[in-house]
This record gives sequence, structure tokens and C-alpha cells, in this order.
Amino acid sequence: MSEKSLNRARWVSSVAATCISLACGTNYVYSAWGPQFGARLKLSSTEQNLIGAFGNLGMYAMGIPVGMFVDTKGPRPAVIFGAIMLAAGYFPLHQAYDAGSGSVPLLCIYSLFTGFGGCAAFNAAMKTSALNWPHHRGTATGFNLAAFGLSAFFFSTLAQYALPGNTGDFLMLLSVGTSGIAFIGFFFLRVYPHPHYSAVSTNSGRRLSDSQRLHRTRSAEEGKHKADQTVLEPGEDAPESLLVVSDETSSLLSTTTSSSPGDAPEEPIVKDHAHRVDIRGFKMLVQVEFWLQWAIMGLLTGVGLMTINNIGNDAAALWLHYDDSVSNDFIAKSQAMHVSILSLGSFTGRLLSGKYTCSSQLSGIGSDFLVKVLHASRYWCLSIASLIFLLSQFFALSIENPNYLAFVSSSTGLAYGFLFGCFPSIVAEAFGVHGFSTNWGFMTLSPVVSGNVFNVFYGTVFDAHSIVKPDGSRECTEGLACYKAAYYITITSCLIGLAVSLWTMWYVTKKRKEEDRQREFEEREA
Repeated sequence: MSEKSLNRARWVSSVAATCISLACGTNYVYSAWGPQFGARLKLSSTEQNLIGAFGNLGMYAMGIPVGMFVDTKGPRPAVIFGAIMLAAGYFPLHQAYDAGSGSVPLLCIYSLFTGFGGCAAFNAAMKTSALNWPHHRGTATGFNLAAFGLSAFFFSTLAQYALPGNTGDFLMLLSVGTSGIAFIGFFFLRVYPHPHYSAVSTNSGRRLSDSQRLHRTRSAEEGKHKADQTVLEPGEDAPESLLVVSDETSSLLSTTTSSSPGDAPEEPIVKDHAHRVDIRGFKMLVQVEFWLQWAIMGLLTGVGLMTINNIGNDAAALWLHYDDSVSNDFIAKSQAMHVSILSLGSFTGRLLSGKYTCSSQLSGIGSDFLVKVLHASRYWCLSIASLIFLLSQFFALSIENPNYLAFVSSSTGLAYGFLFGCFPSIVAEAFGVHGFSTNWGFMTLSPVVSGNVFNVFYGTVFDAHSIVKPDGSRECTEGLACYKAAYYITITSCLIGLAVSLWTMWYVTKKRKEEDRQREFEEREA
């Protein structure tokens, strides 16, 4: 296959990966159907929040096993697994809504499946894009991140215009739409070889000898010649001899290197901290910096997930208090609108803060400006995210007119996207790029804890102010008082998160300076 044909095939694969990513972020659309689902099944707000929290649990807790599965088996099996899990989650939820009854533990398991499916398929899509475009890795994976962030907006908007007010049909749409997109995308999702590039070995910290360098240069040239002589039919997998260079089980963060004579293909870039260190897995657990990052992640994501899962309840409580003549259909449309605003805010935040680029330095618009122009720490991004979260909590505590609730949803989405746009760069810079996938999996365990705590607390507060109707359904008409106490806890969490991010910035800056002085001393002694 010619280079032009290969590029065309890679574009098709990238489009498939982007479409798959669009199907994976539907956990954040929960507020568009959760309140109606709870009302239909006569669930308490605590039970409703528990179901939503299990979806988040599936998305975040699966980071480590899914990463290992994708690394060993390749992206395509993970896409099929994701499609099955999405259908196995949303379809039983649709059936439970139609029947008007269901066991809460089973509903939690179904919600967990939706998180499993989204996590697996999204990881596969990200890895495929990264491997297919090693020179443009940041842009390629950026499309996946954008689609993931816009998933809630896409499905909630589609349901609002195509299936207005019908929650049962919306759940069927999520079941068929998410699993169907992932299943169809599977047939077009392929990794195509890049013979000019090689993965970083685990002992890449050592300099190569001249003989090793010559041998690997010759091997790379032979690989390039074989690749040029090999013709791949459309849809055909690459031969194993080529996939040794860049295959489906290569590291997501493999370094791209030229095979030109005289180069050292696997000699690492040693100028930045992310390439000098390689701390991964359980070795991180003895690092103070890891626990500081883990705490910040938990404190802030828990705040975001509470509003993301409950913006629908916020809207219903405010409207029922502000104007008791509004219809259920009007409230449902308002809830879907706020889900869309959250989704767009998350997309904007990810765009502004930063993403992983092909230079192996995690720098995007915001973090790149901080580091390269202002020569400041990337931890400022976490402080900025904390401040935006803090602003959103002030809005949530003060807005009683539902017409202004968009300030809460937009600022929460912006802060949440900003946090997840910059956090991967901070993790890689602290512990190295080589074990990033595993390290990020450890880091995303933090929202599992905080998300459950904040969501259950919100549900408890909401239930305390709700009344039980004769038919068994629950309703709160007290407006802001329905959930205000929950936001006192989250505003405290934001303040602690801001304080920890500032202290971490001071601690890490001091630590880096000491490491630099020690390295300079050792170089002089040598």
C-alpha cells in the first residue's frame, strides 16, 4: 500500500476512533434522565445518586485493568467489550423504566456496566489515534478528547429534539446508539504501521553504545525497506514484521524517532523531568507528590461529579419553587439543556487547559502558555481549576432563580474540563512518560472515593427536604433549600483543594531545584 493510501486508511481509522469516543462520555448525561428515572421507579434521591455514582465508578475504577488489557490485546477487542457492556448497561435500564420497577442493587450494576463500556472503548480509541499519528499525536487524540467531552451534549440534544419528554426512548437511544457506534467503529478501527518509529524500551535511560546504535540504525533501515515493499489490502492487518516497529500493543506514549543514519533512535530526551524519571505503579505510593496530586484530584472531581449528576435535581427543585405551574416536560427540557451546557463547558475547559502533544511534553494552550511563556509551574492550572470550582459553588449557593442556573452548569463544566485537561500533563511530568498509562489509572481511583461520598451526601440532603406523595414518588419544592447544605461541603472541599494545590506547587518547585543542584554536582564530580 502506498503512503497516500496508508494515510487515507489512517484517516478512516481516526474518524472511527472519534465516533467511538462520542459514544463513551454518556455517563455525564445522567442528569438528563436520572430524575425522571427516579420518579418513575419511586426512588429516593439517595438511591438515584447511588445509581449515578456506580456509573462513575465503572468509568474511573477500570482505568488500570483496561489499560493493561489494551496494551496486551490491542485496541480492537476492547472496543467489542465496550460495545457489549454499553448495551448490557443501558438496555436493562430502559426495561426497568418501562416496567416502572427494579432492584436498586441491579440498577447499580447496570450503571456500572455503562461505565465499564465507556472506559474500555474510549481507551481503545485514544490508543489507536496515538499510534496511527505519531507525528501529530496531540491533535489526533485531541479529536477523541473533544468527542468524549461533547458526548453528553450530542445525546441530550438529539433526545431533546427527536424524543422530547420520553425517558424510556432516551434510554433505548443510549443503548442502541452507544453500542451501535462502537460496534460499527470496530470494523474501521485499525493500527497501521509506521516503520520510521520505534517504542522506548524499559531500559532506555542508558545511553546506547556505538555498536548498538549502528545495529539498531541498520535494523530500522531494513524495516523501512520492508515496509516500502509491503502492500496491505484495505482492512488487512499489518504483518508482524512491521508491527514490531509500531503495533497495537506498543505503549501509548512511545517516543517517535527518526531512523536516519547517525541518529540514536532510542536515546531519550533528557532535558525535561518527564523523560529523566520513571516512577510507576506501586513505587508511586511512597512519593509525597503522588498523595498530594491524589488528594487534589479527589477534592475537585468529587465537587464536579456531584453537580454533574445532580444538575437535573437542582433545576427541578428551583423551577418547582419558582413557578409551580411548569409542566414535567418543561422541566425535562431544562434538565437536558443544563446537561448540554455542562458538556460544552467541559469541552471548552479541556481545550483551554491543555492536552498531550506529540513532543512528549504535556502542554496545551493553557499549560503551554504558563510553562513556556510565563516560566511558571503547571500546578497553577490546578489552582485555576480550584478557583473556577469555587466560583461555581458560590453560584450554586446563591442562585434561586432557575433562569440563572446556567451559571452553575457552565462554570462547573469549565472547571471540570480544565482539571482533566491539565492533570495528565502534571502526572507525566512528575513520574515520567514511560509508565503514564498505569500511573493515570492509579490517579483516577481518587474520583471513585470522592464521587461516591459527595453524591450520596447530596442525596441524603435532598431527601431530608423532600415530601413523599401518596403514589410513593418524592418531590422537593423548597427551591435552593433542597440542596444548599450539600454545597457548603463542596465549597469547603474547593478551599482545601486550592490550599493543597498552592502548597504542592511550593513543595514541588523546591524539590525540583534540589534535584537539579544534585545532578549538576554529580556531573561536575564525574
